[in-house]
Amino acid sequence: MKRLIAGGFAAALTAGAALAADDVTLQLKWVTQSQFAGYYVALEKGFYEEEDLNVTIKPGGPDIAPPQVVAGGGADVLVEWMPAALAAREKGLPLVNIAQPFKSSGMQLTCWKDSGIETPADFPGKTLGVWFFGNEYPFLSWMSQLGVATDGADDDGVAVLKQGFNVDPLIQRQADCISTMTYNEYWQVIDAGVSEDDLITFKYEDQGVATLEDGLYVLEERLADPAFKDAMVRFVRASMKGWKYAEENPDEAAMIVLDYDETGAQTEEHQKRMMGEVAKLTAGSDGTLDEADYQRTVDSLMSGGSDPVITKAPEGAFTHEITDGALN
Repeated sequence: MKRLIAGGFAAALTAGAALAADDVTLQLKWVTQSQFAGYYVALEKGFYEEEDLNVTIKPGGPDIAPPQVVAGGGADVLVEWMPAALAAREKGLPLVNIAQPFKSSGMQLTCWKDSGIETPADFPGKTLGVWFFGNEYPFLSWMSQLGVATDGADDDGVAVLKQGFNVDPLIQRQADCISTMTYNEYWQVIDAGVSEDDLITFKYEDQGVATLEDGLYVLEERLADPAFKDAMVRFVRASMKGWKYAEENPDEAAMIVLDYDETGAQTEEHQKRMMGEVAKLTAGSDGTLDEADYQRTVDSLMSGGSDPVITKAPEGAFTHEITDGALN
């Protein structure tokens, strides 16, 4: 009898191990907000669980460098902008894009109209607020293409103000323009009491210098593991299901995000508005990286004259294997 019980217990343990969900940790680029709604929706709606995944979502923040978290083993996959990912790859951190939920760019410069700026040709002599920590690459590429120096405000160049992740430099008139996202900081300016009539915006997408944002990246070496690749196929499939649900149910998605915001800093109005804008950026994507969008990003980053963001065309910087598996 003891042998039967022991054997049954061992069999139960073996079955339990076989049924154990695969753990996946996702590192976000920024704090919990509707920019990442698809992942929270997939978690809340059980889409990850349906794919036999136990997913942990780690928010980012001003003191967190997502690529370094992944490099140090603190996460399996991260949300990152392609300029930062390709720059990191060239410097020796082999990040690979496995999916691209964001089809369009939400990055823009928001300027005071009374600064005299009507077109990008009016930038020289002005002070422009720019995010750093990897977010500066699209801006530097754009200025290089315009032939505008970034070492001081004069007839040929602009002064670059290292902008914190807020809109204070514009509100306090420390800068003529600041970096904003269509779904976030622009509305913070409006919420601060500024009229849209007093502003002029320049979307990177409209200027032909947009680079890909919010892709999913992993370390190249991990793709050699068939078990990891299989987990990523299931992760991407569930994540895109979450994104499509969020697009179709933006208010519900925003409320799910709020439920996961442990800081209590987010508001219902702001998150619903953000989700509505983010849905415009994920629209049209099934998660597959469009090679034309990829090439546009690479070309933009390499067109920096004597100071390009990347110095050579990347090799192996993306794979369609994961999305091909997720969609079939």
